[in-house]
Amino acid sequence: MAKFKPGQSGNPAGKRPGTVCKMTKLRQSIEADLPEILSAMVTAAKQGDTTAAKLVMDRVLPALRPTDQAVSLPLAGDDLAADGRAIIQATGNADITPEQASRLLAGLGSLARVVEVGELIKRIESLEAKYGESDRKPS
Repeated sequence: MAKFKPGQSGNPAGKRPGTVCKMTKLRQSIEADLPEILSAMVTAAKQGDTTAAKLVMDRVLPALRPTDQAVSLPLAGDDLAADGRAIIQATGNADITPEQASRLLAGLGSLARVVEVGELIKRIESLEAKYGESDRKPS
């Protein structure tokens, strides 16, 4: 069972001014020792401690992330299946990265859905013009 009624704060006065959170207290307590801690980590890493080495390396040299560059592919635009094959072929030829191919194919899939909806709207409008609009109202 809840201690407080819905919409009623458990602490209506809020946090007292000057209150320091636990994380800030922890940081302040080790701040003076930080140079020694870092030196010990580097020393441990140099002596073969792989965990210390990983911690130091992750903070000093974060993992490199792939960067995208503009690519030019011979896409027809009218034949989405052919465009998809061209993207896969370009990946196989190492003209584009698998990540770029994945994003291009996702975009191609979105375009296919947009085209499909547009075609369905035209077909429905054509049928309504031919047979008249339905008297049924949507529920």
